[in-house]
Amino acid sequence: MSYYERHLFFCTNIREPGAERPSCGHCGSADLRAYAKQRIKDLGLAGEGKVRVNSAGCLDRCEEGPTLVVYPEGTWYTFVDTEDIDDIIDEHVVGGRPVERLKI
Repeated sequence: MSYYERHLFFCTNIREPGAERPSCGHCGSADLRAYAKQRIKDLGLAGEGKVRVNSAGCLDRCEEGPTLVVYPEGTWYTFVDTEDIDDIIDEHVVGGRPVERLKI
């Protein structure tokens, strides 16, 4: 049995200016990860046997926009704002249904 029911990893990697590849950290991923973490807490979903929201280094999908992956399903998402994060939490984390429009 897994320690968490679901685990969300947000890429928050920041590359140096002029790097050949984009980086999620320059797209507000750290702020949106913090938003997701607080929303999970507010919903009472945080903790052992529930949901964990973490920062990750480079997840190597840089060209597809800011990314997060939800485990144990291994579903990859891109996102741009809090509405996208709300959809991922409401539909996937709570409802168990992947958000097709945001999947990578």
